[in-house]
Amino acid sequence: MNQGTHAYAFTNDWFDVVKPIWEGLIPQIKPQRILEIGSYEGASACYLIDRLTPDHAIEIHCVDTWTGGVEHLDGITNMSEVEARFHANTALAIRNAPSAVNLVVHKGLSDVCLAQLVGQGHAETFDFVYVDGSHQAPDVLADAVLGFRLLRVGGVMIFDDYLWAEELPLGRDPLRCPKIAVDAFVNCYFRKLQILRAPLYQLYVQKTSV
Repeated sequence: MNQGTHAYAFTNDWFDVVKPIWEGLIPQIKPQRILEIGSYEGASACYLIDRLTPDHAIEIHCVDTWTGGVEHLDGITNMSEVEARFHANTALAIRNAPSAVNLVVHKGLSDVCLAQLVGQGHAETFDFVYVDGSHQAPDVLADAVLGFRLLRVGGVMIFDDYLWAEELPLGRDPLRCPKIAVDAFVNCYFRKLQILRAPLYQLYVQKTSV
């Protein structure tokens, strides 16, 4: 599956749903330091490299376990192959980038990796945080709180799969959906952010104070 003019190896088109929205947003915020929580095959990372590097160099931190979430426990998805595609896709994007790309890969649980970034002095330094990791509400809440700590004032955070729900034998479980966690975060941080207008599949917020 192709993105732009490069022959990337993506096995799904999930990111294509939101790409038109990003086409309007990314040129406005022009992020230089990017934090991506949940990278999978690298579709969003490659998009950002392709879209931003014609204008300036970027630094992008990608956080993922590459072991999959509960929705991958059926064993159908080979996560080792997913991880290999991420590295191949991002390497291709970097080779074709007009400006320098500093890609920093953090392989591990997001709460641990994000806490380490805070401890290493990266708080309030990222222009753009994309939360697209675990869909479990407790994990999403931790990613939101720590990601917001790393986001600078004026920076933008995007929550993917805001309305995603796992279909279970006994019905949907709100604790296995991002929405309840995103809503809790937005309510608790209401005075420190504003919600940006965008289609509801994702939720977009801008940090307004520390």
